[in-house]
Amino acid sequence: MACRSTKQRRSKVWLVLPASIVTSFLCVPALAHQAPAGWQYDPSCCAGVDCYQAPPSDVKETKYGYQLSTGELIPYSDHRIKRSRDEYFHECKPGGDTQSQHSFCLYVPDRGM
Repeated sequence: MACRSTKQRRSKVWLVLPASIVTSFLCVPALAHQAPAGWQYDPSCCAGVDCYQAPPSDVKETKYGYQLSTGELIPYSDHRIKRSRDEYFHECKPGGDTQSQHSFCLYVPDRGM
């Protein structure tokens, strides 16, 4: 009987061990990823896949703010506007979806700030 309960305990350990390893990977904090020029996007804007360098035609400066190609208008005073560390615009949208109507952040080059 003792032999059987030892086998049962071992099998439970083999079931619990993989689950604890997977859980430890899921608990790692998300890090922001880098722009093509090598600088880091702010973690509040990017969970690793949300930000990308926008084509020049995607952002227009208007009287009221930045007009994105999706129609979204981000006013100049909006807290989502960040300083770009290169000469390009960078958009941060859920999952990096270029068609999303909601931006987490818009990185603007110095000329536009």
